[in-house]
Amino acid sequence: MYYDSFFCVKVVKDEENFNQEKTLRKKIVRMKKFKGWIVFNGHITATKFTELFEWLQDTAIAKGIDISLVKHYELIPVIEKGQAILKGKFANEKPDFVIFWDKDVHLARHLENMGLKLYNSARTIEVCDDKALTFQALSNFDIPMPKTITAPLLFPNCDLTNYDFYDEVIQELGFPLIIKESFGSFGRQVYLVENREDFFKKVDELKHKPHIYQEFIESSRGTDIRIQVVGKQVVTAVLRKSESDFRANVTNGGKMYKYEPTEDQINLALKCSEILGADFAGIDLLFGEDGKTYICEVNSNAHFKNIYLCTDVDTTKYIIDYIIWDLEKNV
Repeated sequence: MYYDSFFCVKVVKDEENFNQEKTLRKKIVRMKKFKGWIVFNGHITATKFTELFEWLQDTAIAKGIDISLVKHYELIPVIEKGQAILKGKFANEKPDFVIFWDKDVHLARHLENMGLKLYNSARTIEVCDDKALTFQALSNFDIPMPKTITAPLLFPNCDLTNYDFYDEVIQELGFPLIIKESFGSFGRQVYLVENREDFFKKVDELKHKPHIYQEFIESSRGTDIRIQVVGKQVVTAVLRKSESDFRANVTNGGKMYKYEPTEDQINLALKCSEILGADFAGIDLLFGEDGKTYICEVNSNAHFKNIYLCTDVDTTKYIIDYIIWDLEKNV
């Protein structure tokens, strides 16, 4: 067999050059200072929200990122000559990424249409924010969840003319049952209904609002698990417990305790996050009577201060590290 020595030497040299260029590219990526935005709802002024935005910013700056806090109304989304563009204060800027800490999915989708990378994506925020969409998106994946029924649409200028649907809800779920408004936070729009009379009062009250009906998991009354997921890992978890309310939310009087989730609970949280395409999320789980763990809800922009105070785990460090890793991976 004949080998061309010049060809062999050239191949070796080419491979050496390729490896050197690859190493150089990696160094350049590591040296690159990423520029980002943290987009938040500018009408929110409460400290418990604004301190989260500032916390994320401080962590990003400490890790070498040039990052700005941007109020959502400072971004003017315009479709001009068929192209998605921005006007106003930030018209001429194009960050490497956006941490979208708001629920304005129309703005989020506009930014994506401009080619910006969002954490989380517009679709993830949209699905997690709407509880009906959350359970629909998680269906058919063997995710253990409470039996769930989506309320029918009733136009604002219409009234209920037939109640057969609601009799079927009662037959399917029995009492007590849970009613959740599709859009709500901190457990405020979640109701425990004990009897038929209260049920129809709540039906009439919510008839023009999107909402869902769910079976009540008695074995998890006043108790749930919050698992913080970033990327494909669980970074921390807490048990939330209330002695005075069926909801475990701290806002409603619940208390937090450090918690070591089981392997099944970890896998369930990671699977839900993956299905919904979340870069980071707070996954709430319920304790089922049959020993299973059930999904309760998924929060795309989960608050992290109380969890930090309980566990001493700073979720923002994981979020920023994940974003840096993802950006470097795609350079």
